[in-house]
Amino acid sequence: MNILMVLTSHDRLGDTGKKTGFWLEEFAAPFYIFKDADAHITLASPKGGQPPLDPKSDEPDAQTEATRRFKQDPAAQQALAATVTLSSVSADDFDAVFYPGGHGPLWDLAADPVSIKLIETMYKAGKPVAAVCHAPGVLRDTKAPDGAPLVQGKHVTGFTNTEEAAAQLTDIVPFLVEDMLVKNGGKYAKGPDWQPYVLVDGTLITGQNPASSAPAAELLLKQLAEREQTI
Repeated sequence: MNILMVLTSHDRLGDTGKKTGFWLEEFAAPFYIFKDADAHITLASPKGGQPPLDPKSDEPDAQTEATRRFKQDPAAQQALAATVTLSSVSADDFDAVFYPGGHGPLWDLAADPVSIKLIETMYKAGKPVAAVCHAPGVLRDTKAPDGAPLVQGKHVTGFTNTEEAAAQLTDIVPFLVEDMLVKNGGKYAKGPDWQPYVLVDGTLITGQNPASSAPAAELLLKQLAEREQTI
């Protein structure tokens, strides 16, 4: 099975002068879940090369078993440093796509026409599309085959307004994930702040926060296994 993971190339946190990017746990946990399932993983980003790491996700209190494993895995670090450009990949070559979060995707991937087309193509083909934490923001401008917003009428989740307020970034981010999903007609729901919470609606899988990245990845694998049995 071939799984595409799409990471942000955006490293500036608005006009704060601070850095942002992808959230380490939201990459590392799914990466190892896919790797341990013998999936072939391709890493991509809009600009290619090393995607920017949100420095906050590298702080001691943000470390998990998966992030510690990553820090001791030169091969994984090398793979991450050499992401292919998103424009060079074809949806036809993959069985599923997974978007890790971090604040970066709100600036670049949410508006990226290549990413939007990739998601729409994967979804139309009945392939799992998963996004966690801020990454459901990449669904903002995506459309269903009938032209309606992709999330319209679907059970979805993503980083909550209260979690964003706790991060003190409500007025910095270009949009709030929760508000956007509601505005686009999604049946938004959430669990307690910072606790794992994942929703599945057909082949669309969304997770609320960093703690939701591993369960979202497991559900993606489950969908791929079920799909294999029906082919």
